[in-house]
Amino acid sequence: MNEHTTHRNIALITGANKGIGRATAEQLAALGMTVLIGTRDPRRGDEAVTAVRAAGGDAHPVTLDVTEPATVHEAARWVEERFGHLDVLVNNAGISGAREDAPLDVRGQIPSTADLDIVRAVFETNVFGVITVTNAMLPLLRRAHAPRIVNLSSDAASLAITSDPDSPLAGLPPVAAYSPSKTALNALTVQYANELRKDGILVNAAAPGYCATDINDHNGHLTAAQGAAVVVRLATLGADGPTGGFFGERGSLPW
Repeated sequence: MNEHTTHRNIALITGANKGIGRATAEQLAALGMTVLIGTRDPRRGDEAVTAVRAAGGDAHPVTLDVTEPATVHEAARWVEERFGHLDVLVNNAGISGAREDAPLDVRGQIPSTADLDIVRAVFETNVFGVITVTNAMLPLLRRAHAPRIVNLSSDAASLAITSDPDSPLAGLPPVAAYSPSKTALNALTVQYANELRKDGILVNAAAPGYCATDINDHNGHLTAAQGAAVVVRLATLGADGPTGGFFGERGSLPW
């Protein structure tokens, strides 16, 4: 274990080399946490770590792919060896199901003509990947004084909002992959919260809002840093904070 970092809270953020994940890492580092930048691409992870360190933060790269359990378990082994515990887990890694060169193309996700390979791939990352990472990191979280888990959801996960024809999201195309995967993630968040409440582990879902990131071809009206604010708030809740909730920038959101 590296003794010089044991006094800091340790936070692991998956998919943290860009967008909201990176902004979350930067903000948690600014609060004095040691941030572990989880990425599939070691080069991009190193670049993000360099940027956080340049701003005065303490950061380390962790190579993991949430859809590859072996990499997740190796990451957990490394965290245990290096730090001995984990205070914050931010399950940020996620995919929309669209092609990288056409992030707004949802033709394969329209429910009546859905490509099931796309739907499965989205759930593999956005839901099953969260289970894989959370379960691998739970032994480390249980050793923390005030462990917190934050799952990155979306306003589009809300059944109340998306079923309202007058809601701001009414104009979005119907999809069988991304939004349902985030709704499933919300349900999973509640189940983890119910199980872990007795252990003092607070588990919540965060909807960062419509942020300009790769997932929407940078069309959002919020910056990644603005979207990360709610994530950071949930990652730093006090002992009397909520668990099993769904929160956006303005507070609690309807399921």
